[in-house]
Amino acid sequence: MAIGALVKASLEIGLKSPRQIVNPVLVMVWCIRLGSYLLARIMRDGKDSRFDELKTNWLRFLGVWTIQADWCFLVACPALVAATFEACACAWSALDIAGWCVWVSAFAFEVIADRQKDAFRRNPENRVKFITSGLWAYSRHPNYFGEICMWIGICLSGSSCFQGAAWVAWISPVTTYLLLLKVSGVPLLEKKGEETWGELPEYRWYMQHTPCIFPALRRPPAFSADSHVQIAP
Repeated sequence: MAIGALVKASLEIGLKSPRQIVNPVLVMVWCIRLGSYLLARIMRDGKDSRFDELKTNWLRFLGVWTIQADWCFLVACPALVAATFEACACAWSALDIAGWCVWVSAFAFEVIADRQKDAFRRNPENRVKFITSGLWAYSRHPNYFGEICMWIGICLSGSSCFQGAAWVAWISPVTTYLLLLKVSGVPLLEKKGEETWGELPEYRWYMQHTPCIFPALRRPPAFSADSHVQIAP
């Protein structure tokens, strides 16, 4: 819905600046990549176990899908505003370049994190293990870090022309951060992880020493049975 509105708005007003071309394209690339990735994962796994408990109550499950639909609209807001706001029909600036660089870097970060986890899962030896390699050694959820930063990049680009109420478009990365950290991302995944590996000292070590979303600048210390101190779950 949000992507369709973005394309329609861009066509109606005419594309008058690089910003009004590039930002919608970036949103569509994000949509196609994430949608195809999630579809392939569901086709491979048969289900998303994070939602097993929610499926027992149709109202709660409907709420999840409604929140996701609202999220798609909110995250696309910066590009939608830039495509329809008359003040944004101007030449690109240094903020646009900075925003696009952030977006491309964040996109690559998320794709790499997803591929590393997929490769880890495909190895039969890792069926009952949790990933602590690659980008996952620096963050427990590096793909979420990439997701948040992509929308910061789009907002940076839009900030070169936002005026007045248009600044509300910064709700995009804020909404993404809150949704992933408090609602459907981290809470569901880490609850499942606690149930599966919570008794393992190496898992407790990983949870204690690895940042949740924003990556550590240096690789956290590897688990060592000699230096491990048991902490309460």
